[in-house]
Amino acid sequence: MIRVTDAISLAERELEFRYVTSAGPGGQNVNRVATAAHLHFDAANSPSLPDDVKRRLRSVAGRRLTPSGTLVIKAQRYRSQERNRDDAVERLANLLRRAAEPPSPRRPTRPSEAAESRRLEEKRRRSGAKKARSLAPDDEDEE
Repeated sequence: MIRVTDAISLAERELEFRYVTSAGPGGQNVNRVATAAHLHFDAANSPSLPDDVKRRLRSVAGRRLTPSGTLVIKAQRYRSQERNRDDAVERLANLLRRAAEPPSPRRPTRPSEAAESRRLEEKRRRSGAKKARSLAPDDEDEE
């Protein structure tokens, strides 16, 4: 079991790993050994996740979540398959922790009295400047 929060734990069988050759440092080892880990987690059909966490996961995961609801995490930071696997699991847990946090309720706010008066004064000033442009020019120029 992978413990995400006090209320959420994932079974190992819910995770699927695929290993591919990794880019980056490693010399000839890079070309021969599949060390990069791709973690696939079917979040949409997971019995371990509550519905509200699944909804928030859509926005938290971004492009890592496929249209079918599968979360794909690619880990290739390390040169060993085992460390990349652990890194992918840790990143999944962090992502799910972020999705498990309920959003803080929005408290409606109002602008301060000073801000309101500054805004209205600026509107009066702009209005005056525009009005001055449309007034007929003085006849002083004709003399």
